[in-house]
Amino acid sequence: MKSENGFLLGLDTFGDVTRGSDGKYLKQHEVLRNVVEEAVLADELGLDFFGVGEHHRDDFAVSAPEVVLGAIASRTERIHLGSAVTVLNSDDPVRVYERFATIDGLSNGRAEVILGRGSFTESFPLFGIPMEQYDLQFAEKLEIFSQLRNESALEWEGTIRPPLTGQRAYPTTEKGSLMTWIGVGGSPDSVIRAASYGIPLCLAIIGGQPARFAQFSELYLRSLERFGHSPQPISCHSPGHVAETDAEAKEQVWPHYRELFSRIGRERGWPPVTYEQFEYAAGPDGSMYVGSPETVAEKIIRNARLLNLSRFNMKYSNGGMPHEQLMSSIELYANEVAPIVRDALKE
Repeated sequence: MKSENGFLLGLDTFGDVTRGSDGKYLKQHEVLRNVVEEAVLADELGLDFFGVGEHHRDDFAVSAPEVVLGAIASRTERIHLGSAVTVLNSDDPVRVYERFATIDGLSNGRAEVILGRGSFTESFPLFGIPMEQYDLQFAEKLEIFSQLRNESALEWEGTIRPPLTGQRAYPTTEKGSLMTWIGVGGSPDSVIRAASYGIPLCLAIIGGQPARFAQFSELYLRSLERFGHSPQPISCHSPGHVAETDAEAKEQVWPHYRELFSRIGRERGWPPVTYEQFEYAAGPDGSMYVGSPETVAEKIIRNARLLNLSRFNMKYSNGGMPHEQLMSSIELYANEVAPIVRDALKE
Protein backbone atom coordinates (compact mmCIF):
# COMPACT_ATOMS: atom_id res chain seq x y z
CA MET A 1 0.00 0.00 0.00
CA LYS A 2 1.88 3.04 -1.26
CA SER A 3 0.99 6.57 -2.27
CA GLU A 4 2.72 8.90 -4.69
CA ASN A 5 4.81 9.76 -1.61
CA GLY A 6 5.95 6.14 -1.09
CA PHE A 7 5.80 5.21 2.60
CA LEU A 8 2.58 6.49 4.18
CA LEU A 9 2.51 8.79 7.21
CA GLY A 10 -0.63 9.53 9.17
CA LEU A 11 -1.94 11.08 12.34
CA ASP A 12 -4.40 9.83 14.95
CA THR A 13 -6.25 11.63 17.72
CA PHE A 14 -8.82 10.71 20.34
CA GLY A 15 -9.86 14.34 20.68
CA ASP A 16 -8.08 14.57 24.03
CA VAL A 17 -9.53 17.48 25.98
CA THR A 18 -6.80 20.12 25.85
CA ARG A 19 -5.86 23.12 27.95
CA GLY A 20 -6.28 26.68 26.72
CA SER A 21 -3.91 29.64 27.07
CA ASP A 22 -5.23 30.24 30.60
CA GLY A 23 -4.27 26.71 31.67
CA LYS A 24 -7.89 25.61 32.03
CA TYR A 25 -9.43 22.75 30.11
CA LEU A 26 -11.35 23.71 27.00
CA LYS A 27 -14.96 22.71 26.55
CA GLN A 28 -15.46 19.56 24.51
CA HIS A 29 -17.18 21.45 21.68
CA GLU A 30 -14.09 23.69 21.38
CA VAL A 31 -11.86 20.62 21.18
CA LEU A 32 -14.00 19.14 18.41
CA ARG A 33 -13.61 22.27 16.30
CA ASN A 34 -9.85 22.25 16.93
CA VAL A 35 -9.63 18.61 15.77
CA VAL A 36 -11.15 19.64 12.44
CA GLU A 37 -8.55 22.42 12.08
CA GLU A 38 -5.76 19.97 12.89
CA ALA A 39 -7.01 17.64 10.16
CA VAL A 40 -7.23 20.50 7.66
CA LEU A 41 -3.60 21.39 8.40
CA ALA A 42 -2.54 17.75 7.95
CA ASP A 43 -4.26 17.70 4.55
CA GLU A 44 -2.68 20.97 3.46
CA LEU A 45 0.78 19.71 4.41
CA GLY A 46 0.48 16.49 2.41
CA LEU A 47 0.08 13.83 5.09
CA ASP A 48 -1.62 10.61 4.03
CA PHE A 49 -4.11 9.71 6.75
CA PHE A 50 -6.05 11.29 9.62
CA GLY A 51 -7.69 8.96 12.15
CA VAL A 52 -10.19 9.86 14.86
CA GLY A 53 -10.68 7.55 17.85
CA GLU A 54 -13.80 6.80 19.86
CA HIS A 55 -14.25 7.24 23.61
CA HIS A 56 -17.18 7.84 25.93
CA ARG A 57 -15.63 9.69 28.88
CA ASP A 58 -15.00 13.27 29.91
CA ASP A 59 -11.28 13.46 29.08
CA PHE A 60 -11.90 12.79 25.36
CA ALA A 61 -14.22 14.85 23.16
CA VAL A 62 -14.92 12.38 20.35
CA SER A 63 -17.72 9.86 20.90
CA ALA A 64 -19.02 9.93 17.30
CA PRO A 65 -15.92 9.84 15.06
CA GLU A 66 -17.93 9.45 11.86
CA VAL A 67 -19.61 12.82 12.42
CA VAL A 68 -16.23 14.47 12.99
CA LEU A 69 -14.82 12.77 9.90
CA GLY A 70 -17.76 14.01 7.85
CA ALA A 71 -16.95 17.56 8.90
CA ILE A 72 -13.30 16.99 8.02
CA ALA A 73 -14.24 15.49 4.64
CA SER A 74 -15.98 18.73 3.68
CA ARG A 75 -12.84 20.75 4.46
CA THR A 76 -10.15 18.52 2.94
CA GLU A 77 -9.21 17.28 -0.53
CA ARG A 78 -6.75 14.39 -0.54
CA ILE A 79 -6.01 12.98 2.92
CA HIS A 80 -7.55 9.62 3.78
CA LEU A 81 -9.93 9.65 6.74
CA GLY A 82 -10.69 6.88 9.19
CA SER A 83 -11.25 5.67 12.71
CA ALA A 84 -8.65 4.93 15.36
CA VAL A 85 -10.33 2.59 16.29
CA THR A 86 -14.03 1.74 15.89
CA VAL A 87 -15.03 -0.43 18.87
CA LEU A 88 -16.92 -2.99 16.80
CA ASN A 89 -18.08 -5.22 19.64
CA SER A 90 -20.14 -2.41 21.20
CA ASP A 91 -21.56 -1.18 17.88
CA ASP A 92 -23.70 -2.52 15.06
CA PRO A 93 -21.57 -3.71 12.11
CA VAL A 94 -24.18 -2.79 9.50
CA ARG A 95 -24.51 0.74 10.84
CA VAL A 96 -20.71 1.06 11.05
CA TYR A 97 -20.37 0.08 7.39
CA GLU A 98 -23.13 2.44 6.30
CA ARG A 99 -21.69 5.37 8.23
CA PHE A 100 -18.20 4.92 6.79
CA ALA A 101 -19.57 4.26 3.31
CA THR A 102 -21.33 7.63 3.67
CA ILE A 103 -18.02 9.29 4.57
CA ASP A 104 -16.50 7.55 1.56
CA GLY A 105 -19.08 9.17 -0.69
CA LEU A 106 -18.66 12.60 0.87
CA SER A 107 -14.87 12.43 0.58
CA ASN A 108 -14.61 11.06 -2.98
CA GLY A 109 -13.46 7.64 -1.87
CA ARG A 110 -11.08 8.56 0.97
CA ALA A 111 -12.73 6.69 3.87
CA GLU A 112 -11.17 3.88 5.91
CA VAL A 113 -12.20 2.06 9.06
CA ILE A 114 -9.98 0.42 11.67
CA LEU A 115 -11.92 -2.19 13.63
CA GLY A 116 -10.90 -3.19 17.13
CA ARG A 117 -12.06 -4.14 20.57
CA GLY A 118 -10.69 -1.04 22.27
CA SER A 119 -8.79 -0.68 25.54
CA PHE A 120 -11.63 1.26 27.25
CA THR A 121 -14.97 -0.37 28.06
CA GLU A 122 -17.27 2.58 28.87
CA SER A 123 -19.25 1.97 25.67
CA PHE A 124 -20.48 -1.45 26.81
CA PRO A 125 -22.72 -0.44 29.73
CA LEU A 126 -23.61 2.77 27.87
CA PHE A 127 -25.00 0.80 24.92
CA GLY A 128 -26.29 -2.14 26.95
CA ILE A 129 -23.73 -4.69 25.72
CA PRO A 130 -22.93 -7.41 28.32
CA MET A 131 -19.22 -7.46 29.14
CA GLU A 132 -19.31 -11.26 29.36
CA GLN A 133 -20.00 -11.23 25.59
CA TYR A 134 -16.96 -9.04 24.88
CA ASP A 135 -15.15 -11.59 22.67
CA LEU A 136 -18.25 -13.21 21.19
CA GLN A 137 -19.66 -9.87 20.09
CA PHE A 138 -16.46 -8.98 18.26
CA ALA A 139 -16.08 -12.37 16.57
CA GLU A 140 -19.64 -12.51 15.22
CA LYS A 141 -19.80 -8.84 14.26
CA LEU A 142 -16.52 -9.18 12.38
CA GLU A 143 -18.05 -12.08 10.43
CA ILE A 144 -20.92 -9.81 9.44
CA PHE A 145 -18.58 -6.94 8.57
CA SER A 146 -16.44 -9.18 6.38
CA GLN A 147 -19.57 -9.93 4.32
CA LEU A 148 -20.51 -6.26 4.20
CA ARG A 149 -17.21 -5.51 2.49
CA ASN A 150 -18.48 -7.43 -0.56
CA GLU A 151 -21.41 -4.97 -0.82
CA SER A 152 -23.75 -7.78 -1.82
CA ALA A 153 -26.70 -9.59 -0.21
CA LEU A 154 -26.00 -10.82 3.33
CA GLU A 155 -26.43 -14.41 4.50
CA TRP A 156 -25.42 -14.83 8.13
CA GLU A 157 -26.62 -16.62 11.25
CA GLY A 158 -25.16 -16.45 14.73
CA THR A 159 -26.12 -15.97 18.38
CA ILE A 160 -26.01 -12.22 19.03
CA ARG A 161 -28.87 -11.11 16.74
CA PRO A 162 -31.50 -12.47 14.34
CA PRO A 163 -30.20 -13.92 11.04
CA LEU A 164 -29.48 -11.79 7.99
CA THR A 165 -31.15 -13.24 4.92
CA GLY A 166 -30.65 -11.27 1.75
CA GLN A 167 -30.46 -7.77 3.21
CA ARG A 168 -27.97 -5.22 1.85
CA ALA A 169 -26.27 -2.14 3.28
CA TYR A 170 -26.28 1.26 1.58
CA PRO A 171 -24.72 3.45 0.26
CA THR A 172 -22.20 1.47 -1.73
CA THR A 173 -18.65 2.80 -2.05
CA GLU A 174 -16.88 4.15 -5.11
CA LYS A 175 -14.36 1.28 -5.21
CA GLY A 176 -16.88 -1.46 -4.38
CA SER A 177 -15.54 -2.06 -0.87
CA LEU A 178 -14.51 -0.04 2.16
CA MET A 179 -10.82 0.05 3.04
CA THR A 180 -10.72 -1.86 6.33
CA TRP A 181 -8.05 -2.63 8.91
CA ILE A 182 -8.14 -4.73 12.07
CA GLY A 183 -6.39 -3.14 15.03
CA VAL A 184 -4.60 -5.49 17.43
CA GLY A 185 -2.75 -4.82 20.64
CA GLY A 186 -0.53 -7.87 20.92
CA SER A 187 -2.75 -10.97 20.86
CA PRO A 188 -1.58 -13.72 18.48
CA ASP A 189 -5.18 -14.92 18.10
CA SER A 190 -6.22 -11.44 16.93
CA VAL A 191 -3.39 -11.37 14.41
CA ILE A 192 -4.39 -14.75 13.00
CA ARG A 193 -8.05 -13.69 12.86
CA ALA A 194 -7.14 -10.61 10.80
CA ALA A 195 -5.15 -12.80 8.43
CA SER A 196 -7.99 -15.32 8.11
CA TYR A 197 -10.21 -12.60 6.64
CA GLY A 198 -7.45 -11.17 4.46
CA ILE A 199 -7.90 -7.78 6.14
CA PRO A 200 -4.92 -5.40 6.60
CA LEU A 201 -3.36 -5.26 10.08
CA CYS A 202 -2.87 -2.22 12.32
CA LEU A 203 -0.54 -2.76 15.28
CA ALA A 204 -1.53 -0.60 18.26
CA ILE A 205 1.81 -0.18 20.02
CA ILE A 206 1.11 2.07 22.99
CA GLY A 207 3.45 0.49 25.52
CA GLY A 208 6.49 -1.74 25.78
CA GLN A 209 9.06 -2.29 23.08
CA PRO A 210 8.03 -2.04 19.41
CA ALA A 211 10.64 -4.73 18.64
CA ARG A 212 8.53 -7.37 20.35
CA PHE A 213 5.76 -6.78 17.78
CA ALA A 214 7.98 -8.05 14.96
CA GLN A 215 6.80 -11.57 15.77
CA PHE A 216 3.21 -10.47 15.13
CA SER A 217 4.07 -9.00 11.72
CA GLU A 218 5.79 -12.25 10.81
CA LEU A 219 2.86 -14.31 12.13
CA TYR A 220 0.42 -12.20 10.12
CA LEU A 221 2.33 -12.57 6.85
CA ARG A 222 2.73 -16.34 7.34
CA SER A 223 -0.95 -16.68 8.22
CA LEU A 224 -2.07 -14.74 5.15
CA GLU A 225 -0.17 -17.20 2.99
CA ARG A 226 -1.59 -20.17 4.89
CA PHE A 227 -5.16 -18.91 4.41
CA GLY A 228 -4.53 -18.34 0.71
CA HIS A 229 -4.74 -14.53 0.79
CA SER A 230 -2.54 -12.12 -1.11
CA PRO A 231 -0.09 -9.94 0.86
CA GLN A 232 -1.76 -7.13 2.80
CA PRO A 233 -0.37 -3.92 4.33
CA ILE A 234 0.63 -3.53 7.96
CA SER A 235 0.38 -0.20 9.76
CA CYS A 236 1.28 0.96 13.24
CA HIS A 237 -0.39 3.37 15.70
CA SER A 238 1.80 4.86 18.45
CA PRO A 239 1.83 8.07 20.52
CA GLY A 240 4.27 10.86 19.77
CA HIS A 241 5.09 14.55 19.67
CA VAL A 242 7.58 16.55 17.62
CA ALA A 243 9.33 19.74 18.77
CA GLU A 244 12.50 21.54 17.76
CA THR A 245 14.65 19.54 20.20
CA ASP A 246 14.37 16.32 22.20
CA ALA A 247 14.41 18.24 25.46
CA GLU A 248 11.65 20.60 24.37
CA ALA A 249 9.45 17.75 23.16
CA LYS A 250 9.77 15.87 26.44
CA GLU A 251 9.19 19.03 28.46
CA GLN A 252 5.96 19.72 26.56
CA VAL A 253 4.60 16.17 26.77
CA TRP A 254 5.56 15.04 30.28
CA PRO A 255 3.13 17.02 32.50
CA HIS A 256 0.16 16.04 30.33
CA TYR A 257 1.30 12.43 30.01
CA ARG A 258 1.68 12.24 33.80
CA GLU A 259 -1.76 13.72 34.38
CA LEU A 260 -3.53 11.48 31.85
CA PHE A 261 -1.91 8.22 32.89
CA SER A 262 -2.16 9.00 36.57
CA ARG A 263 -5.90 9.34 36.15
CA ILE A 264 -6.23 6.17 34.10
CA GLY A 265 -3.92 4.41 36.54
CA ARG A 266 -6.10 5.30 39.51
CA GLU A 267 -9.11 3.85 37.69
CA ARG A 268 -7.29 0.62 36.91
CA GLY A 269 -5.25 0.20 40.06
CA TRP A 270 -1.86 0.98 38.52
CA PRO A 271 0.95 2.62 40.53
CA PRO A 272 1.70 6.30 39.79
CA VAL A 273 3.59 6.87 36.55
CA THR A 274 7.18 8.05 36.95
CA TYR A 275 9.37 10.27 34.81
CA GLU A 276 11.78 7.36 34.40
CA GLN A 277 8.99 5.31 32.81
CA PHE A 278 8.13 8.20 30.50
CA GLU A 279 11.75 8.75 29.53
CA TYR A 280 12.14 5.06 28.68
CA ALA A 281 8.95 5.13 26.57
CA ALA A 282 10.30 8.17 24.71
CA GLY A 283 13.74 6.61 24.30
CA PRO A 284 15.14 4.48 21.46
CA ASP A 285 13.51 1.23 22.61
CA GLY A 286 10.17 2.60 23.84
CA SER A 287 6.79 3.01 22.21
CA MET A 288 6.57 6.82 22.15
CA TYR A 289 7.91 8.94 19.26
CA VAL A 290 8.83 12.07 21.22
CA GLY A 291 11.67 14.32 20.19
CA SER A 292 13.20 16.44 17.46
CA PRO A 293 12.31 15.74 13.82
CA GLU A 294 15.54 13.80 13.38
CA THR A 295 14.94 11.67 16.49
CA VAL A 296 11.34 10.86 15.56
CA ALA A 297 12.23 10.13 11.92
CA GLU A 298 15.05 7.79 12.91
CA LYS A 299 12.74 5.83 15.20
CA ILE A 300 10.00 5.54 12.57
CA ILE A 301 12.48 4.32 9.96
CA ARG A 302 13.98 1.71 12.28
CA ASN A 303 10.63 0.30 13.39
CA ALA A 304 9.05 0.49 9.93
CA ARG A 305 11.78 -1.81 8.66
CA LEU A 306 11.59 -4.06 11.70
CA LEU A 307 7.80 -4.43 11.54
CA ASN A 308 7.45 -4.46 7.74
CA LEU A 309 5.18 -1.41 7.83
CA SER A 310 3.47 0.36 4.95
CA ARG A 311 2.15 3.21 7.12
CA PHE A 312 2.93 4.81 10.46
CA ASN A 313 0.22 6.74 12.32
CA MET A 314 1.39 9.02 15.12
CA LYS A 315 -1.17 9.62 17.86
CA TYR A 316 -0.23 13.28 18.17
CA SER A 317 -2.67 14.32 20.92
CA ASN A 318 -1.32 13.67 24.41
CA GLY A 319 -3.75 14.52 27.18
CA GLY A 320 -4.15 18.22 27.82
CA MET A 321 -1.41 19.46 25.49
CA PRO A 322 -2.57 22.82 24.06
CA HIS A 323 -3.92 23.04 20.52
CA GLU A 324 -1.08 25.37 19.50
CA GLN A 325 1.54 22.76 20.46
CA LEU A 326 -0.36 20.10 18.54
CA MET A 327 -0.46 22.28 15.43
CA SER A 328 3.28 22.91 15.71
CA SER A 329 3.91 19.18 16.09
CA ILE A 330 1.85 18.45 12.96
CA GLU A 331 3.84 21.02 10.98
CA LEU A 332 7.19 19.55 12.04
CA TYR A 333 5.96 16.00 11.43
CA ALA A 334 4.80 16.84 7.90
CA ASN A 335 7.52 19.27 6.87
CA GLU A 336 10.60 17.74 8.50
CA VAL A 337 9.93 14.17 9.68
CA ALA A 338 8.03 13.00 6.58
CA PRO A 339 10.69 13.87 3.98
CA ILE A 340 13.40 12.07 5.96
CA VAL A 341 11.26 8.97 6.43
CA ARG A 342 10.00 8.81 2.84
CA ASP A 343 13.48 9.26 1.42
CA ALA A 344 14.89 6.48 3.62
CA LEU A 345 12.05 4.04 2.90
CA LYS A 346 11.47 4.69 -0.77
CA GLU A 347 11.65 1.65 -3.01
